[in-house]
Amino acid sequence: MALYSYKAINAQGQSSKGLQDAANIIDLEMRLNRGGLDLISAKESARKASFGSRKVKRADLITFFFNLEQFIHAGVPLLDCLSDLRDSMDDQKFRAIIASMVESIQAGKNLSQAMTQHPDTFDPVFINLTHVGEESGRLGEIFKHLTESLKWQDEIASQTRNMMIYPAFVGSVVLAVTFFLMIYLVPQLVSFIKSMGQEIPIQTRMLLATSAIFVDYWYIILTLPVALFGLLKLALFYNPGLQYHVDNLKLHIWPTGSILRKIILARFANTFAMMYGSGITILECIANSRALANNQVIAQSLDKITHEIESGQNLTQSFMSTHIFPPLVIRMLKVGEATGELDLALRNVSYFYDREVKDSIKRMQVMIEPTMTIVLGILLGWVMLSVLSPIYDLIGKVKF
Repeated sequence: MALYSYKAINAQGQSSKGLQDAANIIDLEMRLNRGGLDLISAKESARKASFGSRKVKRADLITFFFNLEQFIHAGVPLLDCLSDLRDSMDDQKFRAIIASMVESIQAGKNLSQAMTQHPDTFDPVFINLTHVGEESGRLGEIFKHLTESLKWQDEIASQTRNMMIYPAFVGSVVLAVTFFLMIYLVPQLVSFIKSMGQEIPIQTRMLLATSAIFVDYWYIILTLPVALFGLLKLALFYNPGLQYHVDNLKLHIWPTGSILRKIILARFANTFAMMYGSGITILECIANSRALANNQVIAQSLDKITHEIESGQNLTQSFMSTHIFPPLVIRMLKVGEATGELDLALRNVSYFYDREVKDSIKRMQVMIEPTMTIVLGILLGWVMLSVLSPIYDLIGKVKF
């Protein structure tokens, strides 16, 4: 099937544009007619209907599941819900995905099967929970849980971005000031300092040497980080086993490692609790959580847990054997197993780590500002001391 870019008009005379997969133009016209649209013009897009070139934004997924929840609770049929969302969605890519899902459901598939055709948009957690909701008749409740989970993820991602914006800005300013001092200002003072005809202090010689490096090799200094990043990507491509060591470094590097670990554990606990509470088996919960970890260290630990459970160990013993999960998680798992309320125990873990992540981000934001100020102050102080020191020495030798 090809992906067509079309222009159509509805019964009220309103025109609309969008993307739709179809076998040919006639098939496209029939699909649009079933959606209440009359085709005006269409052309085949160069991009195939894999929908894999750009992921749907999390905000659009939140809107999608929230509206589905509201429609389901209001008693609106699912096909009508999806048709309304298709017509109201601003993102053309997501609109095409929803249109494809409508076609799949009209062809006899259920919602979870239609979602399976778009793995870049709907991960296994969405699909499995939707399938459970269809089997149990609790789709509205499932969509509510998914909406809340996506909102939480979006909030954590927003806080993490805000944490990085300030240091990125200040770091850029410090880098720009450094280049200005070393490439423009210091060379202007070199001839003056050397013309004094006296011994140059060690700190001044170090400044002049550093300035010479910046002047002669500025292009290497600027391109080196990009080149190193490219080499790392190339090494990971040819040797995927290195990814484990990179992920392990991410979890231990100061000061972001502990925050990343807490974010992963909070998401793991939240997803596990949501799926287990919906009736999904423990092994399926672990398998889906593994895919969401996006860290090979955590993923291999979850694999080990799966093997331990399959060999007869209980959940607490299996988690304890990995030595990757902190005592809080182990303790909550033990309580959850003993009381039969594992999902509630894991929600408590998620709440705890959610609070810890927010507090850690706030503490880091407080630390970053004075740290950057100190770095800039040391740099300027070094330049001023190196430039003024020879001048003061010269003044001290002048006899009045």
